Amino acid sequence: MSIATPSPRFTDPAVFGRVAVLMGGTSAEREVSLDSGRNVLEALRARGVDAHAVDGIPALIDALRGKQYDRVFNILHGNKGGGEDGVLQGALEALGVPYTGSKVLGSALSMDKIRTKQVWISEGLPTPKFVRIAPGSDLRAAAASLGLPVFVKPSCEGSSVGVFRILADSDLDAAEAFAAIYAGELLMEQMVQGDEFTVGIFGDLALPSIRIVPAGEWYDYHAKYIADDTQYLCPGLEGDDETTIRDLALRAFRAAGCSSWGRVDVMRDRRHGFQLIEINTAPGMTSHSLVPKAARQIGIDFETLCWMVLETSVDTAAGPEVGAR
Repeated sequence: MSIATPSPRFTDPAVFGRVAVLMGGTSAEREVSLDSGRNVLEALRARGVDAHAVDGIPALIDALRGKQYDRVFNILHGNKGGGEDGVLQGALEALGVPYTGSKVLGSALSMDKIRTKQVWISEGLPTPKFVRIAPGSDLRAAAASLGLPVFVKPSCEGSSVGVFRILADSDLDAAEAFAAIYAGELLMEQMVQGDEFTVGIFGDLALPSIRIVPAGEWYDYHAKYIADDTQYLCPGLEGDDETTIRDLALRAFRAAGCSSWGRVDVMRDRRHGFQLIEINTAPGMTSHSLVPKAARQIGIDFETLCWMVLETSVDTAAGPEVGAR
């Protein structure tokens, strides 16, 4: 299936003004964000953009109060000091500073896996059965209600931080130890038996799917960011199946109030078909990251991808928002 390749809207880097590439922060995904941020910064500068690294939200707010930047390329990951939970977006909206990525609602909702799934269910979209685990709740009772195998994960983290694969009752020991020290809610969901996919979203376009084939038993933090033997097959599917997964991902992205760009993770259950897992509103831009791989499949190189993501912060109806300094 052919996909029409979008083209950049601008050619002059001056349209962006002075750009803050926001990275690092204080979330559990700091190191991944720093890696992503360095790559984005290099790509934008290579295209002539006046781009500068800013580490974390407090440093950004101080700089914006001093009128140092015209817009923000947000490549923070995670919450609690990461830039994906709506807090950063709310601050930038209040300051009138344009930025990349989803707005307040889409960012806050999709950061919370439990609430995202509740929205999907209300929209009739498929997602694995789950149980919300409040702090202090009984994990073993929840596992018994769902039936093994299950995954246990924080509702508001990413990059496979704090994820446990529960195949037998004995596997719950480690998850219980983590739950005892973790202050937030946990999500326990039925494990999908089948293939793992991800679909990058850019505006109204769903990029070609990627089928993820880790060398190990599952796609954990090591397989995502360290291992070189994970296979990424793009496009991950063909024909009607590829059309279906891309359509489902775009519907899921919109249902959660997301916009600009992002990534939707999907599994294909051997019995029940495609199942939505989660949304990432500030996808990684590391050497192992998936949105750049999908973009390359339709002829968009990394530098152009970063440029076009930055373009989403420009409201063409109102004209470029340059000159805030």
